[in-house]
Amino acid sequence: MANDKTVTVEQVGSPIRRPKDQRTTLVGLGLNKMRRRSTLKDTPEVRGMIRKVQHLVRVVDEA
Repeated sequence: MANDKTVTVEQVGSPIRRPKDQRTTLVGLGLNKMRRRSTLKDTPEVRGMIRKVQHLVRVVDEA
């Protein structure tokens, strides 16, 4: 396992009045309600999704 790192993100912003692609990105990250957390594999694709909605999420833990 070369890349078994994970990243935990927490939703801190509401997707209300946001573009549809930002809402679907949150769902893709496993988030859909405030304060919900999701632990994902740390890949460039996931990092790109986090960057796209960085104003709505917060990185809690990087392991």
